[in-house]
Amino acid sequence: MRHPHTRTTRRRVVGALTAGLLCAAGLATPSLAAPAHDRASAPGLADGLALTPPMGFNNWNSTHCSADFDESMVKGIADLFVAKGLKDAGYQYVNLDDCWALPRRDADGKLVPDPARFPNGIKAVADYVHSKGLKLGIYTSAGTKTCNSAGFPGALGHEYSDAQQFADWGVDYLKYDNCNNQGVDAKQRYTTMRDALKAASRQTGRPIVYSICEWGENKPWEWASDVGHLWRTTGDISDNWGSMLSILKQNLPLAPYAGPGHWNDPDMLEVGNGGMTDTEYRSHFSLWSVMAAPLLIGTDLRKASPATFGILDNKEVIAVDQDPLGKQGTVVSSAGGRWVIAKEMKDGSRAVALFNESGTAQRIATTAAAVGLPGAPAYTLRDLWQHSGYNTAGTVAATVPAHGTVLLRVSADPHWAARPPAVELGLDGSPLLEAATPSTLTSTVTDLGRTSARRVSVSLTGPDGWTVRPASPTTAAALATGRTLRTAWQVTVPPGTPTGPHGLTLRTSYRSPAGERVTSILPLTASVVVRPPAGTSYLSDLAWLSATSGWGPVERDTSNGESAAGDGHPITIGGAVYAKGLGAHAPSDVSFYTGKACTKVTADVGLDDEKGAKGTVTFEIWADGTRVTSTGVLTNAMPARPLTADVTGAQVVHLVVTDAGDGNDSDHADWANASLGC
Repeated sequence: MRHPHTRTTRRRVVGALTAGLLCAAGLATPSLAAPAHDRASAPGLADGLALTPPMGFNNWNSTHCSADFDESMVKGIADLFVAKGLKDAGYQYVNLDDCWALPRRDADGKLVPDPARFPNGIKAVADYVHSKGLKLGIYTSAGTKTCNSAGFPGALGHEYSDAQQFADWGVDYLKYDNCNNQGVDAKQRYTTMRDALKAASRQTGRPIVYSICEWGENKPWEWASDVGHLWRTTGDISDNWGSMLSILKQNLPLAPYAGPGHWNDPDMLEVGNGGMTDTEYRSHFSLWSVMAAPLLIGTDLRKASPATFGILDNKEVIAVDQDPLGKQGTVVSSAGGRWVIAKEMKDGSRAVALFNESGTAQRIATTAAAVGLPGAPAYTLRDLWQHSGYNTAGTVAATVPAHGTVLLRVSADPHWAARPPAVELGLDGSPLLEAATPSTLTSTVTDLGRTSARRVSVSLTGPDGWTVRPASPTTAAALATGRTLRTAWQVTVPPGTPTGPHGLTLRTSYRSPAGERVTSILPLTASVVVRPPAGTSYLSDLAWLSATSGWGPVERDTSNGESAAGDGHPITIGGAVYAKGLGAHAPSDVSFYTGKACTKVTADVGLDDEKGAKGTVTFEIWADGTRVTSTGVLTNAMPARPLTADVTGAQVVHLVVTDAGDGNDSDHADWANASLGC
């Protein structure tokens, strides 16, 4: 089933599983029980292809069918792979997506490359890509037409002819989509193309990696390990936090089905396309790597920033994805949006992702034993984004920024003592600051190592004009294992400072027992806030602290609409139209600062009547981390339901919508007339 508002008829976005916001209630992501014969031990195609997840580029996320997609672009990407070192980092495939062909086959039933986009044909492009030591990929659909609304020819009924054309052109990779499939059984359609590719390979000697793109609709992880080399597990990704998060949660439980030659594919990378922050993109890249996902760049590298190249070219993170053991990472814990995901590596180490789903910095901690490492006196811990190594007595922990990921590689290394002790930086409490009102924040510096940190100092700095003064000691002669230097800081925000997020920097410096100087920096975010006015206010008229939505942004006084901001419609539930409220898409979470000065939240809630909206949702109101009230499951057949919560004394209130576990991708959820009494 497709999202009713998706761009062209091509792409769909699937809502999160029940685990979507259950982590906010302290519940771990559920595991899926895989039948033994379907697990990672399955032999796959046994043809030696895709023994590690494919890496490369696909144009769709950045160009769709625009005029930018042409021979010049494809050659330019191949050139950049070489010039920027991406080829050396492991990226191989330069893949064409939809719109490369003319809308009609020729008189002999052959596919015809669009002469405006590819005037020299596909073989010439393949030859150019091969001359760079790279490989070329192509796209078609397991239906009568492809997914684009223009309806380019699909391969259903033409599998052997098309596969032969691809092989003759020098194609190395086929992405096989799922549109216009005429109701033909998925396993049959995809198996026929597998056999056609094998036949073409025998004739030409050109093996072709086979990417099944049926969006997880028929659970290909249960049957496709001997059909394709990788299979999509979800609908299409979009360049926003909610989409990436939803897909992550759908793909994580499928770890038992992945392995060399047969991979779960949570879709292409959005890194660099502009819809997320660099912190979020680092999370995206880290999490795809710890899931052993294919790494297909989805941004136009000709326009990419140095920061984008820095993410895509992180060889230590890529090594996690490309580890030859071929294990997909599994969830160790996920309570409160604090995720620990661990991946077994061939050398016996563990890659450990400490991922913070929430909108505020959080401490995330685990142990070497919990991620599967054997008992040892101490361990070596390598930070794969900071490119630095430490020793730890067994605790693996960090304060992780909002939407951030700390990616570590932890091993029972006998040479741990040669490295300085790991030191954890943290900040107690939530940094919500009112202008002109002094606040106290407390920093912590904790020695996690087996050895002592010596000559420890700490500093906290804020934006220009802010007053940040220590109110307790900022140094310690030494910190033994597990000991903490706690420092109170009085922080005053100048009057007139704009509300919203502002950066703080916590920094520590210390020496190892061998005298090595180590500096560690933790970027933090403080929110400058204003208490709501006395009386009753519509929440859509107040500034929120944070807002996440499963599809598009949260909208004020309109429904959720499409994926762009401001494209909603009048809020309508059960035929009743409301002038005020918040329009979201499950799963969603909107938080407001109430400053312990408010008493009640009220709203009429339900699924919007917006065209195509359906599914099931649950509306919840949380106060300072505690769920105060919930509607239970609502459907689009129900009228608006009144919801009231007592939030007396709360500092922060959250309006949360879950998809009630149906995984539906059309949960347009409205908080009509949402009001706050203070």
